[in-house]
Amino acid sequence: MKIAIVGAGYVGLVTGTCFAEVGIEVQCIDIDQRKIDGLKAGKIPIYEPGLEEMVLRNYKNGRLHFSTHLGEAIQGAEAIFIAVGTPPGEDGSADLQYVLGVATEIGKHLQHYTVVVTKSTVPVSTSRKVHQAIHQAMQERGANIPFDVASNPEFLKEGAAIEDFLKPDRIVVGCESQQAQDTLSRLYKPFTLNGHPILFMDIPSAEMTKYAANAMLATKISFMNDVALLCDIMGASVDQVRKGIGSDPRIGNKFIYPGVGYGGSCFPKDVKAMIRSAKENGHRMRILEAVEEVNEDQKKVMGRLIREHFGADLHGLCFGIWGLSFKPKTDDMREAPSVVIIEELLAAGAQVRAYDPVAMHEAKHQLGERITYAPDPYSAIQGADALILITEWPEFRIPEWERVESLLRRKVIFDGRNQFQASELRGRGFHYRNIGNP
Repeated sequence: MKIAIVGAGYVGLVTGTCFAEVGIEVQCIDIDQRKIDGLKAGKIPIYEPGLEEMVLRNYKNGRLHFSTHLGEAIQGAEAIFIAVGTPPGEDGSADLQYVLGVATEIGKHLQHYTVVVTKSTVPVSTSRKVHQAIHQAMQERGANIPFDVASNPEFLKEGAAIEDFLKPDRIVVGCESQQAQDTLSRLYKPFTLNGHPILFMDIPSAEMTKYAANAMLATKISFMNDVALLCDIMGASVDQVRKGIGSDPRIGNKFIYPGVGYGGSCFPKDVKAMIRSAKENGHRMRILEAVEEVNEDQKKVMGRLIREHFGADLHGLCFGIWGLSFKPKTDDMREAPSVVIIEELLAAGAQVRAYDPVAMHEAKHQLGERITYAPDPYSAIQGADALILITEWPEFRIPEWERVESLLRRKVIFDGRNQFQASELRGRGFHYRNIGNP
């Protein structure tokens, strides 16, 4: 079976590589010649654990191909996945110009029946627009090739994308013909053989499922962050509250860890897009509006804790930061809370020295040379007035506290992920503050 993936970004590259891993021939297409040349040379444009090895293996074995020529690459493909970006516009709506641009190109070159699958996160009704764009492009060249459009949203967690794709909780597919369903059933058979369910539904429901899932998870995070602030005011421990409610199977223990707010490429963009889509259809997503507001405020909580301890003027102070990416196991800096926290520190006159295992190169695109990038965690805190933990990378879990104590100029720690033991650190004489534990 042969398929084509249009877009060699995070979703497209992971999707194409994982399909190749189960024996499917995959053409991965992107307009960025440098990216395609790099992939052919073994250079992976994103950081994702396990991806590089899998790309190299399947490219070497001839199952994974890279091209900039869509017209050639889609010939013979039974399914074409559109996996290009849908960046948020100024009003929060998803920008569909790249998705519809690909659809038009497909319409110009399609020669046989194919299922065109939207893999990008797109608002409800996008598949209809994709169908119209393909049909119009065909009419302009006088062709009448049969095709179907389907929706197959991705549910990949950055840092665990390979595992999520190969062992999915569920596979959601929206389609409107038996032929499309049969094609996608064959494509996903290697995964359903292992007991992973595939859920067929109508296309609008599939498109909505993606937004609703991310919005629900974002809601849990913002709810818990709001509870953490109330705990701090009223003398309760959010860590104890979290355990208390997480043991209720109706709630569960996932996505209820308080912190400095969510970021990344999915939750912020999808929440905004769902709010905007609702407004366009005469409805207000009042809960999601609050979710977004709470999250933006949460990114400023660490700055408030720092000012409470040091005062508003931070001139002459240096802060060592551990973690820059929005979450562990990724170099993604999009909407990262670290950027908000660092900007507040810089605006107050502080110096910042930061370390992240993989995201410092990406951080430079946003922060430039206004901060110092350290070669390791301990260099980041040498002579600093405080340590600030922002991203809970595993290597930060059990530091050498004697070494930390000897390097810091002042024994002050701000824990944005509630990762360290307050009793241990306070027993060592540290001033220790985290989220939601007075």
